Amino acid sequence: MASVTRVRAAAGVILRDQVGRVLVVHPTYKDMWEIPGGVVEPDESPADACVREIQEELGLPVPTGTLLCVDWVPASPPWDGGLMFVFDGGVLTADQITAIRLCPDELDRFDFVEPERLDEVLIPRLARRVAAAVAAIGHGGVYLEDGVTVSTR
Repeated sequence: MASVTRVRAAAGVILRDQVGRVLVVHPTYKDMWEIPGGVVEPDESPADACVREIQEELGLPVPTGTLLCVDWVPASPPWDGGLMFVFDGGVLTADQITAIRLCPDELDRFDFVEPERLDEVLIPRLARRVAAAVAAIGHGGVYLEDGVTVSTR
């Protein structure tokens, strides 16, 4: 078993407002914006991790929808390579947006960003991943490597 490849796994969600802007969150422990989500815990599926993280971070009971993309992220010591799953959380109602309650230990603010502006607020790899996920809404999932769509080899 020691020779088996180890990967970390995380799951995020694309939540949109009524005009199609994407919800981004600002962690208290980083100086960058992200989408809601987090690390998959032991014996937890990526979909379950996503539902748990949305509840913990935003206080919203939002079910995870369609898988929009899986992104292979190469190792970057000290981190192992990773599989990043992004799901469609759908469109939030005005009441759901008003009901957002940020977990103060994890997040200090949120915003909705137009899809064409995501690269202004997200790190490049995440911006590519989120843009690919948004483009996949209603069209089926996509496989990425380091945020870039990979065709069948």
